[in-house]
Amino acid sequence: MLNNQDFTANRTKYLGGSDIGAILGFSKYRTALDVWLEKTGRIVNKVDNLPVRFGSFAESFVASEYATQTGYALVHSEEGVAHPTYPFMVGHIDRFIFKSSLDSAIDSEPLFNPDGSCAAAHLLECKTASPFNQSDWGELGTDEVPMSYLVQCLWYLAITNLERCDVAVLFGKSDFRIYEVYRDKELEDLIITKAAAFWNDYVLSDTPPPAQCETDYQNLFKKEVAGKAIEAKPVIYELTAKLQLLNSEIKSKELEISHIKQTIMEQMGEAELLTYQGQVLATWKSPKQSYRLDSKRLELEHPEMISQYQVPIQNSRRLVIKELANSVKVSTRIQTGECA
Repeated sequence: MLNNQDFTANRTKYLGGSDIGAILGFSKYRTALDVWLEKTGRIVNKVDNLPVRFGSFAESFVASEYATQTGYALVHSEEGVAHPTYPFMVGHIDRFIFKSSLDSAIDSEPLFNPDGSCAAAHLLECKTASPFNQSDWGELGTDEVPMSYLVQCLWYLAITNLERCDVAVLFGKSDFRIYEVYRDKELEDLIITKAAAFWNDYVLSDTPPPAQCETDYQNLFKKEVAGKAIEAKPVIYELTAKLQLLNSEIKSKELEISHIKQTIMEQMGEAELLTYQGQVLATWKSPKQSYRLDSKRLELEHPEMISQYQVPIQNSRRLVIKELANSVKVSTRIQTGECA
């Protein structure tokens, strides 16, 4: 039977629809390690920025527009819904869709039948997106949505045992689209297997998943032990030499880029546009005037005030590769594949 209760108090007790994309590596903003840090209570994610606030605000409009265009009746529930077999699988679903007319009074109707099955016809996820991200979406009416949203829909379908989840998305303020994601049992089983492994092998065992990027390592090892040194393995020693070689190549390319820019700037002079046969090749103009706080002047003229507005900042650890005495020899060996 579906477990319909309040899961909003503690996100560390379950995996949600917004977590599964990160666990599977489809999220642009979070990794599996980010999810693990949250679920094990090591960090508390309170994301509060303009895009997030706008997304929450716009959800009601997107749902309303979907109802207007389809004629379906929508029910909103703040309660989380858990999978009947895997209680760590929870979904906070944007809207439950009923095929009643918009004029039907269905708010009093239960979302779940006496046997625990979901009474809705299908589900709705409401999204907003930048017009610049339209290429991430396919033809309307298909299931060609970003992978993080696709697996989120499949997650909710697995929990509710329903067959369809629509995705309504508003690009900017003029392009409204509806996509349809249908249940895929084979993919659903794979998602559940991966989620269960993550929950059991990493969350319950309090073992971090493999790091996937530099930020993951920064989050795993936030602080250094003063004075602690570790002997490098031979392969790490050679990798540091290779990194030095790559950095020198980058600096060489940056210098070349700078020389090219200088040549272009020399020809443009005071001109705002550089054209070639009617095509604009480059522009060189000042941005709009901006303002910044002159903190040095404030500290000199009003030293009694500056301390009131200073806050400590915990900087991330910085990896610095030192120059090796025989780095040229090692770098050559790496390029040729010669053994040490």
